[in-house]
Amino acid sequence: MRPFNDSVIYFAVVDRFHNGNPGNDRGRDPEAYDASRSDWFKYWGGDLNGVTQKLDYIRELGCSAVWLTPLFDQIDGLVDVEGRGMSGYHGYWAKDFKRLDEHLADSPADVRVFASDNTVFDRMIKGMHDRGIRMVLDIVCNHSSPAHRPDLGGCPGKGEIYDDGKLLTSYEDDRLGWYHRNGGVRDWNNKAQVEGSELCGLADFNETRIGYRNYIKDAIKLWLGKGVDALRVDTVKHMPLWFWQEFVSDMRFANPELFIFGEWFMGGCYDDLSVNFANRSGMGMLDFALQRGLEDCLARSAGQGFELVDNVFGRDSLFDDCRHLVTFIDNHDMPRFMSVGASPARVDMALALILTCRGTPCIYYGTEQYLHNDTNGGADPYNRPMMEKWDTDTPAFRLVKKLARVRRENPAVQSGSHRRKHLSTDAYVYTRVYRGSCCLAAFNRGQDLTLDLEGIELPDGVYKDALSDRAVSVKNGRIEKLQLPRDSSFVISYCAPVRPAAELELSFALNGFRTAYGQRVKVTGNCPELGNWDLDKAFPLEYINDNLWLGHLPVKGSAGKPIAYKFVVERDGDGLLYENRPAHFRLLPKEGFLELQHKWC
Repeated sequence: MRPFNDSVIYFAVVDRFHNGNPGNDRGRDPEAYDASRSDWFKYWGGDLNGVTQKLDYIRELGCSAVWLTPLFDQIDGLVDVEGRGMSGYHGYWAKDFKRLDEHLADSPADVRVFASDNTVFDRMIKGMHDRGIRMVLDIVCNHSSPAHRPDLGGCPGKGEIYDDGKLLTSYEDDRLGWYHRNGGVRDWNNKAQVEGSELCGLADFNETRIGYRNYIKDAIKLWLGKGVDALRVDTVKHMPLWFWQEFVSDMRFANPELFIFGEWFMGGCYDDLSVNFANRSGMGMLDFALQRGLEDCLARSAGQGFELVDNVFGRDSLFDDCRHLVTFIDNHDMPRFMSVGASPARVDMALALILTCRGTPCIYYGTEQYLHNDTNGGADPYNRPMMEKWDTDTPAFRLVKKLARVRRENPAVQSGSHRRKHLSTDAYVYTRVYRGSCCLAAFNRGQDLTLDLEGIELPDGVYKDALSDRAVSVKNGRIEKLQLPRDSSFVISYCAPVRPAAELELSFALNGFRTAYGQRVKVTGNCPELGNWDLDKAFPLEYINDNLWLGHLPVKGSAGKPIAYKFVVERDGDGLLYENRPAHFRLLPKEGFLELQHKWC
């Protein structure tokens, strides 16, 4: 899996982003559309043409990936939500995973997205790739739809599933056995219920049926064949791990570089089951633990302050690869950051932190415009307002643009270790370090502050703040009198010279060996790039945390050839420690990217 760590993801609820074609607004059921945009449970008009029209805006923001809510054909009409009719505007109630929803299309022919190479989806993908933007498709494997309300004009069917327009089965007439019939979840501490019962009345798929598994996997592979670069997977905690392992394996067989991350709601480093999922499923995960820490620290001004954030980073070694976490400050399932109490300056600080920390940052649409609606505390659906303006000069827009460039250029931000340099309730300073590159990030939520910092991994010199015209001097690893005004961020970046690029890049990642001071991990093997078994010429890895050693290696002469390799630990004054196993063998591709992740044996 190729990490997205050089990217910033922009996440948009398509229906609420931009209306590029008013002709598709009414869909098959006009009652499900509200032209006044006052009924928050109905369609408001956003579509794929609208996304395409705003790609230059997204690119100028600095985002190089776009995550869109599910595009699959949704159920028509309205369902009952707390006594009100609700449409499938959000995209999570699919009825046909092989068709595009008509509200997102430009013409009736566009809905049969796999029958042509010139649909609105194809044009959007081309627009993205022409601008260096990768497409992240949101998918749902756990469920289809709830039942309609007949009194609101819908048919009573629940969970109907189609194959490019052909009815396959439904919850009401489940001739294929594709649905569980266990009722709703009664005990949220019961893993079997969470995985096999209904969530909020949604028809729950029976993943033990090979027919269903083949259908959903074949459908998603069709979208990959259209150019989708990554997948965000909904409700992963509600399906068993073995299903996800099979699913991820098949998706990555179709696209070996595919990045996949899942939504384990409210999971993260404090949830053992979600950590196990991240380590064993083959996909990354949204980092709800960091989101909660940032919300408590910067939006709610909790007394523990930045300790809540640092505590999360201190648990990074629980994950085999914390780079595969996707960081965010809010999303479509929780109130926006400002609705919880954050000022615009605090929003900026939270953005600066996720843009400089480990993982891949994700920006919820409109955050760069301070978009929010505080009705009912900003809870769903009021966290999904229509995008209102496209100002490229807001402080948040400028901040994201500047720090996205830092992330894109600095390998320490993409892959480096996290090293705390100062921590107090109101102030936090850390560096990210990798292969001689370094990024320093400092934050202050309290009164104006002046800090002296030591042990900074930067060469001597004068460095300019990436966010302002301020500059500081570094001498012998010291920064003296760094001034941090109230509610401010300060970021400096240094990129060491890098090895020349090659057509093939290998990433070696090693888990499970907790090194002591003075120990070094190398990769040795039977090819020139790994020293031909000569340890003096072996490839050294870099310590990231107690559970991860990492190294990126350009490969030239050995590309397209088989190699053998082993991991070795050099111990000062105590000899060598080899993996206790025969060598690993791998046939290398001729080009591209290959990540080789291993546990110490």
